[in-house]
Amino acid sequence: MVGCARPCAPAIRCRRAAAGAVIGSPSLNAVSKGRRRETIRAGGGYPAAMTKTTDVLLEGLAFAEGPRWRDGRLWFSDMHDHRVKTVDIDGRCEEVVVVENDPSGLGWLPDGRLLVVSMRDRRLLRLDEDGLVPVADLSDVAPYHCNDMVTDAQGRSYVGNFGFDFQAGEAPRTTAIALVTPDGRVRVAADDLAFPNGTVISPDGRTLVVGESFAARLTAFDVAEDGSLSGRRVWAQLEKAVPDGICLDAEGCIWVASPVGGQVLRVREGGQVTQRISVSSQAIACMLGGAKRTTLFVCTAESLEAEECRAKRSGRIEVADVEVPGAGWP
Repeated sequence: MVGCARPCAPAIRCRRAAAGAVIGSPSLNAVSKGRRRETIRAGGGYPAAMTKTTDVLLEGLAFAEGPRWRDGRLWFSDMHDHRVKTVDIDGRCEEVVVVENDPSGLGWLPDGRLLVVSMRDRRLLRLDEDGLVPVADLSDVAPYHCNDMVTDAQGRSYVGNFGFDFQAGEAPRTTAIALVTPDGRVRVAADDLAFPNGTVISPDGRTLVVGESFAARLTAFDVAEDGSLSGRRVWAQLEKAVPDGICLDAEGCIWVASPVGGQVLRVREGGQVTQRISVSSQAIACMLGGAKRTTLFVCTAESLEAEECRAKRSGRIEVADVEVPGAGWP
């Protein structure tokens, strides 16, 4: 890994969400299990879904997004702090690289080099030994800010975008996912998507699922050998939830971070919610990681506004133990 090893701000610290006790790596699972609150909620006409709560691993962030588990650490974009960072299971945070136009989705090429979505200038960047270099200009596909991304085993990246300026009150309009090859070629992978956001690829590389935030659904595609997408279908229509960041587990279920309702949902194909995890504020993104990939990391934020996020620094990464390990990409 090439990057800055400077620790994050001292205000970032690891503590429990409710009780205030410090979490350490040897006792993280025991602490979580000891304080976990479990209730039963019925929902959506399906069998009742178990509900859990989280512990806080890291706080003092501006706005955490795009979490990825790699090399024993959680990598994430502190978007409104303009930095890519990492945190280990003990809560030790390090800065990797500065991205002035707001980092979002993260991925890696087969040779291990980091890829970063640069949101406001709509570019995909690569971290080389000498720093960040541009891979692709996405402005022909993305009419507004770029967003999350998934990179597959071949180093092909699928990058979503807002499609419109929702914070300025623009009327919603659909947009496309950009497919970027490792050599920087760009083409449209799929269009007519309502705010394509978090994206996952199955372990066999044959299925891609994207969260359409403004349609409250998860949409699946078949992935061809050349990376093209076809066979579009609704994987799950959500109720009272908005898909933001998502991740996949080994049973084929998808964890969905929903800012609406302040929770993360484990969803089966077809829409059944099997589990709910409540968080402290808005759930922005999630990732399965840890030694057995059974720790669910959740990025949370009280606000979406950049200036407020930088002033309050109330962004967090929260954690909860789950039973089924992560799978696929990211």
